[in-house]
Amino acid sequence: MDITSMLRLLTEKTGVSGDEFSASRAAAQLLSEYASEVEVDVFGNVTGFVRSGSKNVRTLMLDAHIDQIGMIVTYIDDSGFIKVGACGGLDMRTMLAQSVTIHGKQEISGVVCTLPPHVSSDHSKVPEIGEISIDIGMTKEQAQQVISLGDRVTVNSWFRRVGKLVSAPSIDDRSGVCVILRALELLKERTLKYDLAVCFSAQEETGERGVKQAAFRLAPDECIAVDVSFGRTPDSEEHETALMGSGAMIGASAVLDREMTERLKALAEANDIPYTIEVMPSSTGTNADAVSISRGGVKCCTVSIPIRYMHTAVEVIDPTDIEAAARLISEYVGGDSNA
Repeated sequence: MDITSMLRLLTEKTGVSGDEFSASRAAAQLLSEYASEVEVDVFGNVTGFVRSGSKNVRTLMLDAHIDQIGMIVTYIDDSGFIKVGACGGLDMRTMLAQSVTIHGKQEISGVVCTLPPHVSSDHSKVPEIGEISIDIGMTKEQAQQVISLGDRVTVNSWFRRVGKLVSAPSIDDRSGVCVILRALELLKERTLKYDLAVCFSAQEETGERGVKQAAFRLAPDECIAVDVSFGRTPDSEEHETALMGSGAMIGASAVLDREMTERLKALAEANDIPYTIEVMPSSTGTNADAVSISRGGVKCCTVSIPIRYMHTAVEVIDPTDIEAAARLISEYVGGDSNA
């Protein structure tokens, strides 16, 4: 399966934090082509192993989170409108008048309520999550038949091509899952320098919860956390973003192991893999923060992919950056150990 087809399959699955199982099952099926002992645990984490066949080798964890941002039903008011809370850092500037789906006993379509500009006194106000309501066109009694408190809600969107780019919901971080699967494909005929413990982790968007217990159980020596980062837009700061198509973003941070950063950089240069350096001074905001302090400590680095419009339903990515990140990881695992 090519990268765009894989990304389409994964982004079409629902997996809001805490209810990742639809996405997890799809990812587990893809992973089973490359790994053994593949399972979806009680948290929704997908794990599997690719053994090197050698003795006394170190274990490298490859992690990307499987969950996506969304909402959770908190209340049904007397008029049948649905109140929600956030699962992850929603960009509330984009939420008014959105088309949404409530994943209840059946999938229920709704729209986020908004005041027309004719009767609104403040057009610039960004709503808080507790201030919005969802209109599903039902009475309270009808709604209670098909919707329960705690049901997840997603903003409706779809996979589409935008020129040479791709837009879809949950590119954060289903694209990271694609990176790891593509890296495993590239490694199929190569000798591995590590035993690989693969993890597609749950609940990253709500506090890196899934990877904490997965890393403790898998007990890796090193970890590469694959996530997304900020792609260049007209209103962004150049030094805080990367151009789309500029390749893998190699992390540098107080949290991350400098030796791993330098080795990834050397491998990228030796193999003509496009890359940029992403500096995150104190912490990374990725699962590397949690994995690095698991058990007695784990050497970590991040490999990220630039995306535009993070934490919206129209995230945009360049598939060539997925390929670059996958090639870099494959060289780290199966490349020249002297690089």
